[in-house]
Amino acid sequence: MSAVNITNVTVLDNPAAFLNPFQFEISYECLIPLKDDLEWKLIYVGSAEDESCDQLLESVLVGPVNVGNYRFLFQADPPDPSKIPEEDIIGVTVLLLTCSYLGQEFIRVGYYVNNDYDDEQLREEPPQKVLIDRVQRNILAGKPRVTKFPINFHPETDGNGGQPPSLPDQPTETSENGEEPPPSPDHSSDKQKP
Repeated sequence: MSAVNITNVTVLDNPAAFLNPFQFEISYECLIPLKDDLEWKLIYVGSAEDESCDQLLESVLVGPVNVGNYRFLFQADPPDPSKIPEEDIIGVTVLLLTCSYLGQEFIRVGYYVNNDYDDEQLREEPPQKVLIDRVQRNILAGKPRVTKFPINFHPETDGNGGQPPSLPDQPTETSENGEEPPPSPDHSSDKQKP
């Protein structure tokens, strides 16, 4: 069982211009007191073929965290379009919201993002060079892909003589309604994308 559970993520200002900041209202509960900070990150996947195009948009530390319910506004600058291959700006990509404790990621919420022109004529006849100020992003907020990773929230009190407890090798994925999908081969990838 996780010490921290995300209870809700609301995507704000969606759809929005590509160059607008991202805004999320994150609600979570903490079931046991944590003496160290939680690290929340927002990562934009710039290209499905090249991991080096991924951009860390923001990283914030929250804590220490006592037992209770919490809510905060997480805002991040948009990705730098010059670091995205031109052919990957328009189309579907992925946005990852992650949370880690003591350097261990324990939850990842993935959203598909559709980037397209805000004008029908530009969509039908796209210019050779992307007009970034005319690109609109739409985060598919209703269908997040949630992956939970088992971690030890209190390694100093594991009861195994300093050895970390045995944890399942497989992360657990759930859909937005909390159901677990059937196991799939993509669990073997360390860097999962929805």
